[in-house]
Amino acid sequence: MRYAITMMGKIRIISGQWRGRKLPVADSPGLRPTGDRARETLFNWLGQRTIGARCVDLFAGTGALGLEAASRGAGAVDLVEKDRQLVRLIEDHTRAWPGIDKVRFIAADVLHWMATQPGGYDLIFIDPPFDQSLHQSVLDALVEHGMLNPEALIYVECDAAEDPVAQASHSFRITREKRQGGVMLRLLKV
Repeated sequence: MRYAITMMGKIRIISGQWRGRKLPVADSPGLRPTGDRARETLFNWLGQRTIGARCVDLFAGTGALGLEAASRGAGAVDLVEKDRQLVRLIEDHTRAWPGIDKVRFIAADVLHWMATQPGGYDLIFIDPPFDQSLHQSVLDALVEHGMLNPEALIYVECDAAEDPVAQASHSFRITREKRQGGVMLRLLKV
């Protein structure tokens, strides 16, 4: 899909080496960046687990979750986003940031990309467009494709009315959860 990139605003990195840096938010169908409060909650839950972790931000959009993890000391971060224009926008915007070399920008369909990866992730961020019902498929693919290191944590952001964990074919344990308005934040383990 081709469309003109127009900006809806900016969101900021909350903490770490890139604290206060801004990320552009494009006017793109289905793009709903994870807000400051949700990211603050998530990274408080994670604590020191981010440091040195290998992370993947699936359905990256603005890259806010993955870039926040990189800013807080993650060892390697993959940002996977289907929309090539969004990937290019974030890559161009962050090119001069010190330490950005630990971030890989990947323009690909998430489910197809997952099928080709060797895995070995410590932290996985899942926040797809809510209207596409992708949560359950992605959760199942994480296990089926062996993408998780032992003790890996999976962050899922979804519509509060949905429960993709209960619908997944594999067993996931909810370690933390919080409702923020119409959105449910969950931290899972296999």
